[in-house]
Amino acid sequence: MPSIFTQIINREIPGYIVAEDENHIAFLDVSPLKIGHTLCVPKKEVNYIFDMDEDAYLKLHAFTQKVAKAVEAAVPCKRIGVAVIGLEVPHVHIHLIPLENISDIDFSRPKLKLEAPIFEGIASKIKSELS
Repeated sequence: MPSIFTQIINREIPGYIVAEDENHIAFLDVSPLKIGHTLCVPKKEVNYIFDMDEDAYLKLHAFTQKVAKAVEAAVPCKRIGVAVIGLEVPHVHIHLIPLENISDIDFSRPKLKLEAPIFEGIASKIKSELS
């Protein structure tokens, strides 16, 4: 069965997509730690980041860097934290989390519950920084 991320990529379920190219997609995490929490995902479904071939791995990081700069410009923060956990969804993804302090990237914290207009507004801001 395709991962939830593949379903977003294939537009089978909705996602707040902020960036996309031929091989990657970035969308807001719907259970974010912070407003602006974004996931960067390769379109090819691979379970574990270190199973990616070197070229795909490097291209994912280059895509993630562009998205991170847009998130940082769109969301007031000190910097963007990066995490690769890989346990919750069997599809490689890199978390980009706007940080004010170290506890902002603590995945044991309760996740935010945001309404669609908040997601839509931040997605729009991030997209505008990529244009």
